[in-house]
Amino acid sequence: MKNTPINKELIDKTINEFQIVDFSKATIREVKAIAAKAEQESGVEFIKMEMGVPGLPPSSVGVQAEIAALKKGIASLYPDINGLAELKQEASNFVKAFIDVDIKPEGCVPVTGSMQGTFASFLTCSQCNPEKDTILFIDPGFPVQKQQLVVMGQKFETFDVYDYRGDKLKDKLESYLKKGNISAIIYSNPNNPSWICLKEEELKTIGELATQYDVIVLEDLAYFAMDFRKDLSQPYQPPFQPTVAHYTKNYILLISGSKAFSYAGQRIGVSCISDSLYHRGYPGLTARYGGGTFGTVFIHRILYALSSGTSHSAQYALAAMLKAACEGKYNFINEVKVYGERARKLKEIFLRHGFYLVYDNDLGEPVADGFYFTIGYPGMTSGELTKELMYYGVSAISLVTTGSKQEGLRACTSFIKDNQYELLEQRMLIFEKNHPVRQ
Repeated sequence: MKNTPINKELIDKTINEFQIVDFSKATIREVKAIAAKAEQESGVEFIKMEMGVPGLPPSSVGVQAEIAALKKGIASLYPDINGLAELKQEASNFVKAFIDVDIKPEGCVPVTGSMQGTFASFLTCSQCNPEKDTILFIDPGFPVQKQQLVVMGQKFETFDVYDYRGDKLKDKLESYLKKGNISAIIYSNPNNPSWICLKEEELKTIGELATQYDVIVLEDLAYFAMDFRKDLSQPYQPPFQPTVAHYTKNYILLISGSKAFSYAGQRIGVSCISDSLYHRGYPGLTARYGGGTFGTVFIHRILYALSSGTSHSAQYALAAMLKAACEGKYNFINEVKVYGERARKLKEIFLRHGFYLVYDNDLGEPVADGFYFTIGYPGMTSGELTKELMYYGVSAISLVTTGSKQEGLRACTSFIKDNQYELLEQRMLIFEKNHPVRQ
């Protein structure tokens, strides 16, 4: 290799200091730390695409509402474990306005970010029925969700949806469900990291099988309405955010304040439990807690034990943002469309220099430009490409960590600066010369 922007020995030495044997399995935080140390020691700017952290200013609607709440003194009070009544109502309204689904306010539960929402959901789902002790991931997915199950000591299974889109999904999904050990299915839509979006026919398949096999669906909507190919930003009118909720009563919708509202730092979201699931009793929950329904156990047992409530002031912020969105006063999608513009520019540079999109097809449509995209390079494995790009001052994570069976990496657009497109162009020109693709 010639003329790499970062000295190869520096990167190799830094990776060795972290004792990472297989770089394809390096976590997001490890890649971030190695890039930061190499940047500091070399003085060369890194193009950082490993962290899925919002890179935009937070919603002013939320900030103002939170400041007002703090000035009233609410920081001295424990929040109601059920959640702020105003937020629960606004969350119910928001689900109706943008998903066209009816969920009563009681089932719209504030959580300390969707991370806590998934943790609590995993715990509750895993305790409902002793025979159903396994969570099924429709991958690729968010790596930390599997880490949550490792922390809990819970079992999970996964499959990469790459080869099972459309009509192929039913048989693949049913091959797991018919074993009888699956308590819940989880996926993200739009998908982290591939940015594919499950279509109505696929959601219908998931919903109908969840009903048939009595399995709970955890729909991670962290990137709510961020399929920029269509305008999902108008309240109470189609098109709506697609959802499994139209096809089963066994679901929890995990809605985050982090990405769509750029409010990640305050750790706020809502877990919206269907009316039917909220009021349902389960033998496992009764045996463990002496009674209660799925919803009351989720709130009064699981969440109470985890945090004794969600940040009081952040609940006021999210309530205000959801209210303004429902009233048409705040178009949250317009504020995050820049992620799509960044993805388009970045993809163009990579593709011009011999890279290819790994997840490039969305049931016949090109994958949308959004928060993430996936790239590969001919002849390189996920680990090789991830490590090789570090020598060029480009940090991203391997698709291996997301549960994908494809070779490549996940790139995030959130931290890209305007000056870095030209920088990336220069570096990928060198990369291409050092790694000519055989025709």
